[in-house]
Amino acid sequence: MSRVLLADDSAHAQRMGELILRDEGFEVVTVTDGETALLRLADVDPDVVVVDAHLTGRSGYQLCEAVKRDPRFPHTRVVLTAGAHEAVDEAESRRVGADALLRRPFEASVMIATLRPLAAEAEEVRQGGPSRGPRPKPTPPPAPAAPPAPEPPDAETVRAAVTLALDAAMPKLIDTITEKVLFALTRRAPRDG
Repeated sequence: MSRVLLADDSAHAQRMGELILRDEGFEVVTVTDGETALLRLADVDPDVVVVDAHLTGRSGYQLCEAVKRDPRFPHTRVVLTAGAHEAVDEAESRRVGADALLRRPFEASVMIATLRPLAAEAEEVRQGGPSRGPRPKPTPPPAPAAPPAPEPPDAETVRAAVTLALDAAMPKLIDTITEKVLFALTRRAPRDG
C-alpha cells in the first residue's frame, strides 16, 4: 500500500484529499503545516508528499526542496497543490524539483491519475530501481470539456411558458381587479338621502 503525506492547512482540502486517496487504497497521513510535515517525514516515509505550495510555517516549495535534498527519501515524489485561483511559481516549482501540480478543489480522477504513476515510481526506487534521474513529467489528463451552450428557446416554447404562467396567475389577478373595481364603484356611487 502506497503512503501519502498530505499537508494542507485547509480542513476541507484535507478531508477531500484523504477521502479520494483512501478510496483508491492509499494510506494517508495528514498534517496542517509545513513544520509538522517536515517532522513527520521520517516516521511516515511517504511514497508521495502532497503539499500546498502556500502552506503556513514552511511552504510547499520549501518542503519539496527539503525532501529532494534529503538522502533518506530518494523514492519520495512531491506534488504541489494550489487553489484554482492561486498563483503558482512555475520556475520555483522546477527549481525545487516538484514532480507535479494539482489544483484544488481536488477532482478525484485527476488526483489519482497524477499520484498513481508517482507512487509506482517510488515503489520501483524502493526496490532498487532507478532513482531520481530525469524522468518525464506525467501527462495530466485532459481538462473536462465545458458543457455545450444551451440552444436559445424558440418563440413557441416561450409563448407556451408565458401562457402557463398567465393561466396560473389569472384567477388571482381577476379577483384582485374585481375587488378594486367594486371598491372604486362603491366610493363614487351617489348616496340617497
